[in-house]
Amino acid sequence: MAFNRADFYDAELRKHNEHFRAAVNAGPRDRVLDIGCGAGQTTCDAARIAVKGSVIGIDVSAEMLEVARERSSEQGLRNVGFEQGDAQVQAFPADHFDLCISRFGVMFFADPAAAFVNIARAMRPGGRLVWMVWQSRERNEWATAIPRALAPDSVAPVSANGAFSLSDPAAATSVLTAAGFAFLDFAEVHEPVFYGPDVDAAYDAVVGFGFAQQALAGVGTAAADKALQRLRALLDAHLTADGVFFDSRAWIITAQRASE
Repeated sequence: MAFNRADFYDAELRKHNEHFRAAVNAGPRDRVLDIGCGAGQTTCDAARIAVKGSVIGIDVSAEMLEVARERSSEQGLRNVGFEQGDAQVQAFPADHFDLCISRFGVMFFADPAAAFVNIARAMRPGGRLVWMVWQSRERNEWATAIPRALAPDSVAPVSANGAFSLSDPAAATSVLTAAGFAFLDFAEVHEPVFYGPDVDAAYDAVVGFGFAQQALAGVGTAAADKALQRLRALLDAHLTADGVFFDSRAWIITAQRASE
């Protein structure tokens, strides 16, 4: 069976999404922007609440957006739309959105300062921001134990593609305040990530991660085989009665666009 990345991400973050959905707390008339919406789970969650409003999900992945559109259609949601684009430069309508949400989608901008200014411009004064981001690499077992198993002799940590760029509350506060946001708050979410119901499923998922492929690239066959053996042993050690889990910690960042 082909690996379904959209379903994997939703399952991986199920426990996180419960916290995120509660924090979003969309209103029935809200106009919502979902940044890095992926396959649309959070977009559709918001649309089911903002029944007299509207929800736009934006993502750079055409593949994920195709899934998102299929899902929203299957759920009969009429107040939701999806756009392919980069929120850093997307021409959003000015002063339009009441609520901007993102579940692990705002850490990857090439120029965060410019991106957050563009997003703030699209929000009405007083509009709310609710973003979930990872805490530091050291507080996320998935980001330390897996790379260590794959490349135990590596001096530098294997890259997770900017996933931790907003992990420091002081740094995140600085860039968001400069963009025009106020009343910032950081709420901790301490939940495990789910990688599969068994070791085989988790193994198939992890070897597809970008940072796993990076660790295995350029090494010889024998070294790669040993790395994958260590990976399987690690996953086996994290197998519970409910599946394979790794510890993780995230922030839910909330803020408002400052009134002019």
